[in-house]
Amino acid sequence: MKKENIHEFFKRLHAIDPAPKSDLKYTNPYTLLVAVTLSAQSTDVGVNKATNALFKTIDTPQKMVDLGVDELKQHIKTIGLYNNKAKNVIALSEILVRDYDGEIPDTRENLMTLPGVGRKTANVVLNIIFKQPTMAVDTHIFRVSNRTGMAKGKNPDAVERALLKIMPDEYALHAHHWLILLGRYTCKARKPECNTCPVYDLCAFKDKISNA
Repeated sequence: MKKENIHEFFKRLHAIDPAPKSDLKYTNPYTLLVAVTLSAQSTDVGVNKATNALFKTIDTPQKMVDLGVDELKQHIKTIGLYNNKAKNVIALSEILVRDYDGEIPDTRENLMTLPGVGRKTANVVLNIIFKQPTMAVDTHIFRVSNRTGMAKGKNPDAVERALLKIMPDEYALHAHHWLILLGRYTCKARKPECNTCPVYDLCAFKDKISNA
C-alpha cells in the first residue's frame, strides 16, 4: 500500500471514531492488566461477563492476593483456560505487591516478566494506560494488515514491525484500536463486510466483494 493511501486509510478511521476504546471493561490500570491477561484465547464479551462482579470489589493486587486462587476461579470459570489464568493472575498480583508497591510497571520488559503477560498484553497496557504508540497485534490486526496489503508478515511480530515502520505519527496512538475494530466488525475472517467498509477502495484484498 502506498504511503499516501496508508495516511488516507487511518484518516478515514479517525473520522469515524476519533478516540477508540477497548471493548474490555476495567476500572483502573490494574483491572485492565487483569482483563487483558484473561482475554487470551477468549472473547472480550466473555471476559466482561466474568469480571463484572469481580472488579466491583477486587481492584488492587493486594485484594486479588487476599481473594485467593480458588475464589478467583469461581469468578472466571466461564472463561477458557481459567485454571491456569487464575494462577497467573494471583502470581502477577503477588509480584506487583512485592516488587512494584502495587503499581503497574510502565515498560514492556518489566510487564513481560509478569506471569501470563506476553508481548501483546504488554503492548495493550502500555498503549491504553501509558499512552505509548504500541501495536498489539492480535488475530484481527494480523488479518487486516495482511489482507489489505498495508503491512504483510508471516507472524504477529513481523506484522508489528511492519506496522510501526509505516504508521503515520499523528495516528500511531489509536491505530491498533482502529485496526482491531475494523477486523472485528467489518473485515471479518469468513465473511468480510466489504459493502460497508470505509477503506474498501484502498484495500488490496484480491477476493474482496464488489462494493459497486
